[in-house]
Amino acid sequence: MNDHTAVPRAGLPRRTVLAAAAATAAAAGVVDWAAPGSASAAARTATAGATGSSSLRFAEPGRAVRPKFRWWWPDALVQPDEIRREIDQIADAGFGGAEIAAVHHSVSDTSSLDTARHGWGTAAWVAGVEAALSQAARRGLTVDLTVGPSWPAAVPGITPDSDAAVKELAHGAATLAPGATFSGPVPKPVHEAASGVTAQRLLLVQAARVNTANSTRKETGLDLDSVRDLTSTVADGALDWTAPDDGTWVVISYWVRGSGQTPEAGPHTDPPAYVVDHFSAAGTRAVTDFWEKHILTKSVRRLLKVSGGALFEDSIELETDGLQWTSALPDAFREHTGRSLLPLLPALVLDNSNQVYAFEAAVTRQIRHDFWETVSTLFNKHHVTALRTWAHSLGLQLRSQPYGLQTDAIATAAILDIAEGESLGFKNLDDYRCLAGGRDMAGHTVLSCEAGAYTGGAYSTTWQKFLRTMGGAYAAGVNQTVVHGFSYAEFPGVNWPGYAAFTPYKGVAGYGESWGPRHPTWKHVPDVSGYLGRVHQVLQTGKARADVAVFRQTGYTATGIGASWFTSTGITLGWSHQFLSGPLLDLPSAVVRKGRLAPDGPAYKALFVEGDFFYGSTVTLALRDARALLRFSRAGLPIVLLGAWDTVVPPGVPDTGESEELRSVVKELLARPLVRTVTDKTLVGDALTSLGVRPDVTYANASTLLNAHRVADGVDYYYLCNGKHAETVKPAVAAIDHEVTLRRTTAKGVPYLLDPWTGKAERVARYTEDGDAVTVRVTLQPAETLIVAIGRPGLFGDRNGSRPYAVDSEAEEVRFTDAGLTVRATAAGTYRTSLSKGRAVSATLKDIPEPTELTSWNLRVQDWRPGASATRTTVVEHEVTLDALVPWSQIPELADVSGIGRYRTTFTLGRGWTGGHGARLELGSVTDTCRVTVNGHRLDPVDQIHPVVDLGDLLERGTNTIEVEVATPLANRLRVSDPAVYGGLARAAYGLLGPVRLVPYGEARIA
Repeated sequence: MNDHTAVPRAGLPRRTVLAAAAATAAAAGVVDWAAPGSASAAARTATAGATGSSSLRFAEPGRAVRPKFRWWWPDALVQPDEIRREIDQIADAGFGGAEIAAVHHSVSDTSSLDTARHGWGTAAWVAGVEAALSQAARRGLTVDLTVGPSWPAAVPGITPDSDAAVKELAHGAATLAPGATFSGPVPKPVHEAASGVTAQRLLLVQAARVNTANSTRKETGLDLDSVRDLTSTVADGALDWTAPDDGTWVVISYWVRGSGQTPEAGPHTDPPAYVVDHFSAAGTRAVTDFWEKHILTKSVRRLLKVSGGALFEDSIELETDGLQWTSALPDAFREHTGRSLLPLLPALVLDNSNQVYAFEAAVTRQIRHDFWETVSTLFNKHHVTALRTWAHSLGLQLRSQPYGLQTDAIATAAILDIAEGESLGFKNLDDYRCLAGGRDMAGHTVLSCEAGAYTGGAYSTTWQKFLRTMGGAYAAGVNQTVVHGFSYAEFPGVNWPGYAAFTPYKGVAGYGESWGPRHPTWKHVPDVSGYLGRVHQVLQTGKARADVAVFRQTGYTATGIGASWFTSTGITLGWSHQFLSGPLLDLPSAVVRKGRLAPDGPAYKALFVEGDFFYGSTVTLALRDARALLRFSRAGLPIVLLGAWDTVVPPGVPDTGESEELRSVVKELLARPLVRTVTDKTLVGDALTSLGVRPDVTYANASTLLNAHRVADGVDYYYLCNGKHAETVKPAVAAIDHEVTLRRTTAKGVPYLLDPWTGKAERVARYTEDGDAVTVRVTLQPAETLIVAIGRPGLFGDRNGSRPYAVDSEAEEVRFTDAGLTVRATAAGTYRTSLSKGRAVSATLKDIPEPTELTSWNLRVQDWRPGASATRTTVVEHEVTLDALVPWSQIPELADVSGIGRYRTTFTLGRGWTGGHGARLELGSVTDTCRVTVNGHRLDPVDQIHPVVDLGDLLERGTNTIEVEVATPLANRLRVSDPAVYGGLARAAYGLLGPVRLVPYGEARIA
C-alpha cells in the first residue's frame, strides 16, 4: 500500500510568479495619444494607450497603435533589397509594423531552401532581419521577431534526447488475471518513440487493481489505495511479479523520453531544430543561448533598441502521444501540493490525448487539477517569465498566445507584456475575455489578435469579412490587430501572384490571405488601416472597465466555454464581463475600494462565481480563493454565487482538515449582506439588481449590441458594435435602432461621435441626460461599429458648449454644424424639436426631391492576370455600359475577372436644388473595398461595412457625376489561371451590386 497522506507543503506562492508582471506594468498607463518620439520600442507599445483631447490625434493615429502584419518569410531565402521594399509597402499602406515568421507550409519541395545557407538563424536570416529593422527604423515601424522558426518554440543545436528538448511520459501496460504472474521485460510504451529519439528512461513501474465502478466510457477504473510501486523489483529491465488473487490487476510502466517534436512544416534549419522543454529553465536557456550566439549581432542589438517591438511566441501546440513531462515535475508537484506525484500517475497518463485510467471520480478530478496547476506554474516561471525578462534586456516586449495546453492562460496573460488570441482558433468572444481579465488585472494595456486566418480563404477573403470578424473581438477586449498576413514576394517554382506561406495547402486553396500589392484591394488598404488604427487608439486609451468579474477555477481559454447567464443573457442587456482565475486574486491590484474590485484598473462592480465547467460544473473553490472572496466581501464587493455552495469541495486533493475549513469560510461568505446565492442561472440578473449593481451600458430590450468601455482623464470611451457572441451562431444579426444609456464619469460630460473611418469627431446633437447617465440613439447595421466619447464641453475642439441641444425631435437627424444646431429630413414638412433649455422650436423644409435609384453606369475594369513571372501582373482593360447593376460574374466578359472597377454615372438636379439641400449616397452591396468621388472631389474613406456617405454640399444644380471605385479579391481570376489549386472555389459576385440610391435631404438651422 502507498501512503497518500500529504506532508506539509512548502507552497509555490502564486504572488511570486505574477508579481513581476504587475511590477513591470505601467503604473499609470495613461499618456498622450501622440506616438512617443524617443521612447524605446518596448515602451512605445506599452504606452500606446493614450489619452488626448485633440481630434487631429484621433484622425492620425500614431504608428504604435496601427495594425501590424504577420510577415511570412520562406526561411532566409530572402533578399535585403526586397525586404526593404516590403517594409516600405507595409508603411505606405498605413500599418505600424510587422512580425517576421519563418513559415512555408505551401512549399511541398523544400530542396530549394538549402537550410544550411538559408535556414532560420543563419547568416542570411540575420542579414534579412537587419535589413527589416534598419528600414523599419527609417519608416517609424516596429518589427517583432518570433522565438524560433514556425512553431512551437524550437532551436537547432539540441537533439530530442537533450535536457533542453521537450519531453513526454509514455506508458506501457499489461493486464493480469487474479493471481497471475508477470515475468519478462517491463511493458514497452504503447507508442514507438518519434524519429530521432534514441534514449528513454524507465521512471516507474506500478501495479493497480481494476475497479470497474470507477470506469468511464473511455477510462479503465482503478483503486487508488491498491497502487503499488514495483520499480525496485525490476532487474536488468525485467519484472517478475505475481498479482494478488483479489481481482484483475494492471502493470503500468512509465518512460521518460524526448517527444522528438519539430516545428511546423520543417525543416527550417540545419541541423534540424527541435522543440524545447517549455517547463524547464534548460529549455528556455537553449532558446536564449542560440539567439545570443547566432542572431544577436551588434547591429541587430542596436537596431532592436530602435525599431524592435516584441518577441513573439505562437500558441502552445506541444504534440505528443503521451503526457507532457519535464524532469522537475515530481519535485514541483510535491512542493506545490505537499504530496508525491508518482502514486497518482495512473489518473494522469494519456494516450493520444485520451485519459487511460481513472480512480474514483472526485479524486481523479482533484489529481488532474493539481497536476495541471503545477504544470502551469512551471510554464509561467521557467518559460514565460524567463523569456519576458530576457526580451526586456533587448528592449523588446514579450507577446504570446498563452493557450494550447491545460494551463492557466488567464494567469499567463497577466505575466505577458502582450497576450494574444486568434480569430481562427477562438470559438467565441469569451475566449478573448479570459485573456482580457489577465491583462487588465496586471495593469497591462494591449490584447492582441492574430486576425483574419480563414480556412480555405486564400485570395477569396474580403476586408469586409475581416472587419465583421474583428468587430466583436474589439468589444471583448482586443485592441491590437496582427493581420494574417503578408507573404514575402518570391520563391522558386511558385505560381502567380507570388509566394504565399499557406497556399496551396495540401493541394488546394489554403489559410488566410497573403495581402500586399498583389491584391487589387491594396490600393484601398490605407482606408482600412486608418480605421483599425483609430479603433486601436481609442481602445488603448486609459483603462478598460468591465461590469463583472467572472471567477474561473480553471483558467483555460480557446475552449469556447462562457459564463452562465452573462454569455447567454447578460451581454444582450448591455452587461460586460471578464474572467479571472485564482492567481489574479494575489495581484496587488486585487483590492476593493468603494465597492469596486481592482478600482484603479477594470473596476469590477461585482464578482460572479459558479461551478467549474471544465470538471462537470462541480462546485469547487480553493481555500485561498475562498478567503480572498471573503476578504473582498468584507471590503464591500457584491458577490453572486451560482450553485449549491453548501456542498463546496476543494478543486485539488485536500490537506487534512482543508475541506472542513473551506466549508467554514464559504459558510461565512454566504452569510455576508452583499452576497447572493442562486441555484437557477436565470436569476443571476435579479441577484445583481438586488445588490444595486447596474451595467455601464443599458437598453430597454435585448439587443445584439456589444460594447467595450474605457476611461481616461474623466472621459468615457464606448466602442459599440452590432455583432454576436460567435460568428457561427445563427440566426444572423439584424439591424438595430434603439436608445442606449451610457454611464459617464464626468458629471457634466457631453457625448461626441468619433468616426473611425474618417477620423472626425462631432458633438452629438440629440440626447438626454439623467444624473450620471447619457442616453443616445444607436442605429447600426450588422457588424457596423460606433464610438461614443463622453467628456467635458470643448473636447475634440468642440465649440458648441453654450448652445442648447435637442432632447427630442420629429426630424430624422439633428446635427451640430458650422451654422449651429441643425435638423435634417428626407421629406418636406414641418418638424418640431424639443431643446435642452426647455423650449421647443419648429423648422419647415420644402421642395425636397424624392430619392433616386442610380441604375445606369459606365464601368471600366482593370482585369488583373498572370504576367511574365510569378510576381508580375498583366492588366487588361474592359469597358461596359450597364443599364442595371449586376455582379461581374453575370457579365460575360467579366465573369472570371478580378481587379479594379470604376463605375461612373451622371444625373441632373433641377432648379429646385438649393443651398438648403444635401444628399446621402447609399451604395448598397459592394464587393470588396470602395472609394467614392463626387464632381471630382474624392470623399473621406467609406465605411466598408455600411457604405453610406454624406455628399453634403458637393452636389450642384445641373449635371453631377459620381464615380465609385471598387477593388476585388483575386479568387475569380485564380479559378481559371490556376485551376489545379483554386478551381474548386465558387465564382464570387464581385463589383458594385447596389442598389445605389441618392437620398436628398433638407436642412435648417434651429438654434
